[in-house]
Amino acid sequence: MPISFSTLIYIAIFGAVLLLIQGIYLLTFGRSIEHESKMNRRLEMMEKGRAKKDVMEQLRRERSVHKGQMSIPFYGLLQDRARKGNVAFSAKSLLLLMFGLSVLSFVLLSLLTQTETAVGLGVSVAIGFGAVFFWVSSKATKRIAAIEEQLPEAIDLMVRSLRVGHPFNASLSAAAEEIADPLGSELGLIADEISYGRDASEALAEFGDRTELQDIRFFAVAVSIQQKSGGNLAEILHGLSQVVRSRFKLLRRVRAITAEAKWSGMFLSGFPIVAMLMIQLIKPDYYDPVKDSPLYLPLAVVVCLFLIVNILYMRKMTDIKV
Repeated sequence: MPISFSTLIYIAIFGAVLLLIQGIYLLTFGRSIEHESKMNRRLEMMEKGRAKKDVMEQLRRERSVHKGQMSIPFYGLLQDRARKGNVAFSAKSLLLLMFGLSVLSFVLLSLLTQTETAVGLGVSVAIGFGAVFFWVSSKATKRIAAIEEQLPEAIDLMVRSLRVGHPFNASLSAAAEEIADPLGSELGLIADEISYGRDASEALAEFGDRTELQDIRFFAVAVSIQQKSGGNLAEILHGLSQVVRSRFKLLRRVRAITAEAKWSGMFLSGFPIVAMLMIQLIKPDYYDPVKDSPLYLPLAVVVCLFLIVNILYMRKMTDIKV
């Protein structure tokens, strides 16, 4: 069987596994877990007649799934991504899902391809573990980016509320009612916790630790300093909002400037792979005369290493921190 056809089968199985993960997630927790309406999930649950305390307890349970840290590197990384993405599956459940999908991938590979058993096991494990990790990472990246985008608007709403004389908790609640998810429910939960007696700076600091966003940590520090030493919190938050917006403006300029280099790196890294696949598709026996050469495998490994180094180096050159 030509390599190109097997590669297409691998890609199709990987895509099917991704869709299956999303289907299992929605089947387990319902479509409300993937909230996409303009009204945030907390307000929507309250609109359906649920008490504020019950909604707060449910949101807190969902966020407590990933508390604690494990010293196992991969497990800790998976747990960190799941916490940032607010994935309702625990890290242990995700690991079990990885093993189950690896078994399913192996069965599909055995039925649809003529891959050797050892190769099939390796590919199926890569598909099962890689698909779950990719799914969790994509959710984390999307959620953190959305929170970063929403934060300046939320701070501006709080500033306007503080300037007309509202207390901080009321300003936080007002912003939570106007902001969509994911930030809206987070701010609403923090406001509810404060109304039940939790310290505001502590609740915001925990939110900053879960998301690992410096802007939210600055927000928590500003509130903490104002609580301890006084001061005009509205002006402090107004300055923080301007800083965040300026940073985003600079970040977008940097992304525009480095876009050409990023696409060049992607093209240079992907072109040899695409060329190899096209050669296999057009002339599958093209490499047969040199496959038996003792230098074939070492040189192939060297080419792969150069491709990896190229990808890492181009990514490092264009990864500018703002």
